[in-house]
Amino acid sequence: MYDVKDKKVVLEHGTINKGIIAVASGKGGVGKSTVTVNLATALAELGYKVGIIDADVRGFSVPRILGVTDKPRAVSEKEIIPPEVKGIKAISMGSFVDENSPVIWRAPLLAGALEQFFKDVRWGEIDYMLIDLPPGTGDMPLNIMQKVPHAETLVVTTPQVTATKVAGRIGAMADKMDHKIIGVVENMAYYRCSECGHKDYIFGEDGGKDLADFMETELLGQLPLISEVRRRSDSGNPIVFDEPESEISQEFIKIAKKLAEREQGFDEKVEPLKLNMDVN
Repeated sequence: MYDVKDKKVVLEHGTINKGIIAVASGKGGVGKSTVTVNLATALAELGYKVGIIDADVRGFSVPRILGVTDKPRAVSEKEIIPPEVKGIKAISMGSFVDENSPVIWRAPLLAGALEQFFKDVRWGEIDYMLIDLPPGTGDMPLNIMQKVPHAETLVVTTPQVTATKVAGRIGAMADKMDHKIIGVVENMAYYRCSECGHKDYIFGEDGGKDLADFMETELLGQLPLISEVRRRSDSGNPIVFDEPESEISQEFIKIAKKLAEREQGFDEKVEPLKLNMDVN
């Protein structure tokens, strides 16, 4: 699906210079896609070139959150120009089908879509590729770990036990696959009163830290629960772009800086895994 040369991932129509980050969650409803898009915008605000693959083929939402209105353009049968919003390139099944249409595909077709998004899209030269995974430990996360071994996983959770316990399975799968977890982002960590500034931990406290400790990784950041994020996501205006000085935008930028400060580049010795296992 790709080669590695001079510590860069070389695609059919582009290169990835610094990192491939697969954004995962144990269950739906924790804001994984919102985190993916706003983290991408934070990296872009820091001056990096970013691409997003919406690998949540059945439950795609990246186009709406990012504000993608253009369709991909086919240059040839094996070259597609992706839509671009404020410098961020993104490809999603939502760019090819109506937003309200179901995608009723079995696992082999889903794997084929992922491969096409890597091989046939003209990504050009980008620094970071973010992959928005479907929730859980099903076929697509497994395919990413097997076929894109240079990807590293960032886990999104909310503080509540029902979310963190399920997210722990991502760590267990990654451990079995010898796949690196680069950190945990705790979304909806607290609500801050606009009048007095008091923090109310609506969904519990320290769930993200406990999960990070369990996975032996870093808690990269804690994002507050604010209604404006939902409004911005629904209208296709990521809050990091529209309100860069807000508390949550600054937290996204802090997380992006932590990721950017890590050692960059790709190990040429890493090979795709041939493991076949049931982790559901």
